[in-house]
Amino acid sequence: MLQPAGDYDSLNARFRWSLPNTYNMAGAVSDRWAARDPHRLAIRHVLSDGSQQDWSHQALNRAANRFANALQGQGIRRGDRVALLLPQIPQTAIGHLAAYKLGAVAVPLASLFGREALRYRLSDSGARALVTDSAGLAKLAEIHDDLPGLELVVSVDGPETGVQAFEELLAAASDSFDTLQTTPDDPALMIYTSGTTGQPKGVLHGHRVLPGHMPGIELSQNFLGRSGDILWTPADWAWAGGLLNALFPALALGVPVVCHATRKFDPEFAFRLLEKQAIRNVFIPPTALKMLRAVDSPKRRFKLAWRSVGSAGEALGRETYDWFAEEFGFPVNEFYGQTECNAVLGSASEIGVSRSGAIGKATPGHEVAIVDDTGTPLPPETPGQIAVRRPDPVMFLKYWNKPEATAEKFIGDWMITGDQGVIDEDGYVHFIGRDDDIITSASYRIGPGEIEDCLIKHPSVALAAAIGKPDPLRTEIVKAYVVLKPGETGGKALEDSIRAFVRERLSAHEYPREIAFVEALPMTTTGKIIRRELREQARLER
Repeated sequence: MLQPAGDYDSLNARFRWSLPNTYNMAGAVSDRWAARDPHRLAIRHVLSDGSQQDWSHQALNRAANRFANALQGQGIRRGDRVALLLPQIPQTAIGHLAAYKLGAVAVPLASLFGREALRYRLSDSGARALVTDSAGLAKLAEIHDDLPGLELVVSVDGPETGVQAFEELLAAASDSFDTLQTTPDDPALMIYTSGTTGQPKGVLHGHRVLPGHMPGIELSQNFLGRSGDILWTPADWAWAGGLLNALFPALALGVPVVCHATRKFDPEFAFRLLEKQAIRNVFIPPTALKMLRAVDSPKRRFKLAWRSVGSAGEALGRETYDWFAEEFGFPVNEFYGQTECNAVLGSASEIGVSRSGAIGKATPGHEVAIVDDTGTPLPPETPGQIAVRRPDPVMFLKYWNKPEATAEKFIGDWMITGDQGVIDEDGYVHFIGRDDDIITSASYRIGPGEIEDCLIKHPSVALAAAIGKPDPLRTEIVKAYVVLKPGETGGKALEDSIRAFVRERLSAHEYPREIAFVEALPMTTTGKIIRRELREQARLER
């Protein structure tokens, strides 16, 4: 979508949105390339034993057609929610494409979620179908009775009682399917994001979310789509980062994507993969970039073909930016957004848009400003909230079943991010911090409410508060302040018990890495926890 230009001003001046009346993500990602260049490599799946399986656009599209027919045969219709609880494997992409072809709504779920996190998301979304693996089935077994609306369960690992086998469904279905002619505003994708209070919210996006992402992703990869480009990300395809910062924009541009399912980022493996697959384009969150620093002499030990590295999800920081540029000879292209409205600020070192400590300039097609509490744009060097003006193709349609929360996200036509920032005289935005209680840990945005709800279910806990404590690697870690029930005594054994309790029920990224047992929590006169005081206390502990 970006027209070539040698500088930012020219690039911005030439850009115009051009969305058709009908647009379907599967059509743009898969149908087009299957017809135009059927044998072009779409996905290279690197397995745990080091072997690989290549999927052409033709093979990927035919599999998606088969699964769309299978879902339709099982009663899944336009607007139905299809949940995908899968790691970074080709079947995840196939499930998404099939849902889009049908006009259904894909609901990605992270494999690291525990049963309580899954119960809430599956119930709140009203998912009628779930595609998962054996690990997901084990979690589902404990909550399935609480999900009467979940009518179809499909496993990529084969059939079980009451569970359909993914491959058997594909084998029995036709590989021809007429993709539904949806509009750009028709619902396509719902990703859950954490809030400051209560349970996570379903962020509903239309099919236009993909073209809305394209300028920002092309920019951050120094104009992705050149001959020889091949992209990889360690980010889970269950999140906006993996799906919309990497997988679907690359496929839409005809750029092959390398995938590998893993539960933990391994920096040594990352460098080996980059070398072996001659990967040229990478989306890697800041925490993973920081972990690469632990690898000894990577430039000397590995023959790297990469030409662009984009990073987002949390602030990269000057130190990591400067280290990478010095070590590898080119800078990381930092960019910024949220699940609700992503890739609205960006960098592109190739045209000189790059600055240490900044999260980028406004991506072509997006109007971003620093505003005050009334929504009035502020002058340069004046701190305020980062905000994005609507309408904007990349902006969410609404929060699922939460009209009040949707309305509260806006001041007039400005979507408020909740992030404090400042814009300098050259148009670069600098991140200051959150103005609410959201915890940012290893690029995950974590709401304290869900953790606190889980903590107080522990038999020894009377009251709890969760906050983000500054951490040099992860940006923040989750710290819990816990008031115990009468007769209970704190100690390491109880700490371990509470950690395991939360990890099992929520996820591996939400459990508290630190726990402090306290007599009381700071409260307002109306009984609300003053997390601000706890955050300040945690900062002083560093």
